[in-house]
Order: sequence, then structure tokens, then C-alpha cells
Amino acid sequence: MAGTVSYVKPATETAAPPRFGSDHPMREVTRRIAADDRWWPERAPMVTAAFDELSVDWHETHSTELRLVPLEDGLDRGEIGGGRVVELGCGTGAGTERIARRMPLAAAVDISAGMLARADRALAPFVRADASALPFSAGSVDVLMLVNMFLFAAEADRVLAAAGRLVWVNTMGSETPIYLPPEAVVDALPGRWTAVAGYAGEGLWCVARRS
Repeated sequence: MAGTVSYVKPATETAAPPRFGSDHPMREVTRRIAADDRWWPERAPMVTAAFDELSVDWHETHSTELRLVPLEDGLDRGEIGGGRVVELGCGTGAGTERIARRMPLAAAVDISAGMLARADRALAPFVRADASALPFSAGSVDVLMLVNMFLFAAEADRVLAAAGRLVWVNTMGSETPIYLPPEAVVDALPGRWTAVAGYAGEGLWCVARRS
């Protein structure tokens, strides 16, 4: 069902990102998962293995100040609120560290053992799990944080509380390999959702809630 997205004025100049994301193989995976996550199980081992391999130098390339500007801006201006906060697709914890500065995390989740092995365990309880089948009860999460992460829409809807927020961040905007525009995010979620979104640095953020 179509939702609505309102954009706030950019807080910073938007820089031109490196142009490789639009034809990255993860782009089609991202679209397919958002449209129908029943497609995911047969692809999960391949994707997990890819991220295990990428984990070796992941943190150095994904924890730069420029990469994290959209996350910081969303945390500042997205009216996220508080409660039980869970990060999905945390990787090595580049975004986890910034989130944990603002609010305690109940869990930081990733499917890649290689990524989690390189995370700072002092930041949050790190959990290895598949985001298509989360180990959380229905309606038990107040804020879901997704930074360059696949959208498993039905599962996100299941675990979010009635007044919960889904925070979607693409650190390189439309050139992020794992990318959906905010309009596609709210359209993929079951039921009717509204969102506020904004551009910052090279990327964008979106905070969606049920309407």
C-alpha cells in the first residue's frame, strides 16, 4: 500500500558519491527482498559468504566521518524517540558506535560471523541472526535501525511496536549498493506508513512510522 514521504531541507551540502552502486549485484538482491522475502533463503548462504569475505577491511572503509553523516543527521532530525532500540545489519559496528552514543542498544544484529568477530563488544549486545526471522517477539521493538541493510518488510512490521519507528539510512544515497528510496521503503512495509526523510553528506535517511 502506498505511503507518504516528507523531505526536510538538507542540513549539509550533498557531495557527489562514487558512482558504482547503481549496477552493483547487491542492488537487485535488495529490490527482490523488499518485494518478496520468500526469495531470500536460497540466496542467504551466498550473501553471507560475501560479507564474511568483505569483513576483513570493512570497518576502515565504512567508519569514515563522511560515510556516517547521513546517520548522524537522521539521529539529530528524524524524531526517532527512544525505547527498545535494535540495529539490523550492524556489520563490524561502524554505525553501532554512533547510535550507542545517543541511545542504548538492546541488540545489534548481523548474519555474518566474520563481521561480528570484528565488532567492539563494549558497544552493544551483538547477535548473529537472519533479519528475515528475528529472535524478538511481536511488537517488542520501538526503533529498528537499518544502515545500508536489506529491508525484510514483513519481519520489520512484525517486531515493531504499534508506535515504532523504522530508520533507513543509505550512506551514499542512490549510489549505495544496498539502496531503496524512501518511497520504496514505505511502500514495501505492510499497511500504511508515513515517513520523514532528508539528505546529508553523500547520503540520505528516512524515519518511517505507521499512519
